[in-house]
Amino acid sequence: MKEGLATLSPYQVAAIRILSAGLVLLPFAIKSIKEIPFHKVGLVILSGFIGSFFPAFLFCFAETKIDSSLAGILNALTPLFTIVVGIAFFHLQADRKKLLGVIVGFVGLLLLFTANGAIGLNNSAYSGMVLIATLLYGINVNMVGRHMQGIGSLNIATMAFVFLIIPCLIILYFTGYFSMPLGHTNVLISTAASAILGIMGTAVASILFYMLIKRAGAVFSTMVTYGIPFIAVFWGLLLNEKITFLQVISLGIILAGVYLANTNKNPFTKTVKS
Repeated sequence: MKEGLATLSPYQVAAIRILSAGLVLLPFAIKSIKEIPFHKVGLVILSGFIGSFFPAFLFCFAETKIDSSLAGILNALTPLFTIVVGIAFFHLQADRKKLLGVIVGFVGLLLLFTANGAIGLNNSAYSGMVLIATLLYGINVNMVGRHMQGIGSLNIATMAFVFLIIPCLIILYFTGYFSMPLGHTNVLISTAASAILGIMGTAVASILFYMLIKRAGAVFSTMVTYGIPFIAVFWGLLLNEKITFLQVISLGIILAGVYLANTNKNPFTKTVKS
């Protein structure tokens, strides 16, 4: 995302990201639309907008003013929003251990970035964009977990992104992307970075995530946001960055939160609908 924003606007990076995901899944479209019940097509398309389209733009705009570490911290609110939205609107109920696990994991995440000296809400409006994105993630996870259990994960991802191809092309046209020197090295690099983000970080990741939601439940699936610090530390080691003892302790707290939230077989318990 940062590499894409080096040359392109937030609108263009987000549009290329979603467009790339739609194009790579396009060959599966005919098969997928036949296997999705007609009355659920609208839900699948809505899932694409709520779970990918709007968050992609919100994150791109946010990262023009806030750093990636703060965005990562705020992104970790997804499990909390999943629980709140699930209880409020989807007849779901989380027990105390699960709630405690999510909170402990989030505390560990905050501690990790405190160790990096990366906490600071200097741009509350842009931080709010990430919060809105995580709220949308929470809504989407509950919607998929409750209403799309009988639909294949590849089919959900395919139809969700294929229907977003035209909106993305329109955005790219009106933001002047096609009038840019597309053969210029900087534009090519930023476009490639945005496309890779779309193909791997959006299309492939969404298929895996939809599978996880349906197999492991809502809360556990959103706990993958706590994996972000582990990836950050991994890259830090590759780049010979200093990894402190406090960072290791923080990761241990995050793992404890994941364990607490998943001590029961079902990470999210449904209540009986009256």
